[in-house]
Amino acid sequence: MDKDSPPPPAQPQLTHDELPKEHEDPLIRHLHVIIRYAVKLLAMLMVLVILWGVFDVVYVLYSKFMTPPYFIFEVSDIFVIFGAFMVVLIAIEIFINIRLYLGTNILPIRLVIATALMAIARKVIILDIDTISAEHLFAIAAVVIALGVTHWLVGKQG
Repeated sequence: MDKDSPPPPAQPQLTHDELPKEHEDPLIRHLHVIIRYAVKLLAMLMVLVILWGVFDVVYVLYSKFMTPPYFIFEVSDIFVIFGAFMVVLIAIEIFINIRLYLGTNILPIRLVIATALMAIARKVIILDIDTISAEHLFAIAAVVIALGVTHWLVGKQG
């Protein structure tokens, strides 16, 4: 290695800094292990929720296709189908958040914000304009703008 060349980049830690396996207090160390197993259990449960959601999407599509008039969707049917798809996609994003939380020492802020954006986008997609108040609509708009700007700012820093 040349004296003028930069040192190799540091390898990222494989565990989350907030739950270190090494801690001077044995009780805290034991509690960290319990929490890590609890997060792993949440990840396994999220996989079950994702699979259940996929079966729900298949069921929703099948039931809409087999209801007279066959193979014709009304606008309300399309919103139900979109909502079912979006729930599964949000669950996948949450699983990725859990996996990244366990596997790195970096809190995936941009991914968390993107998950929140996807959740509010689902709300906007299935929104029934006839039954919502103006205040509720403005609140949703404010959340969308705030999350969009935050996602842009966090991405700009990276």
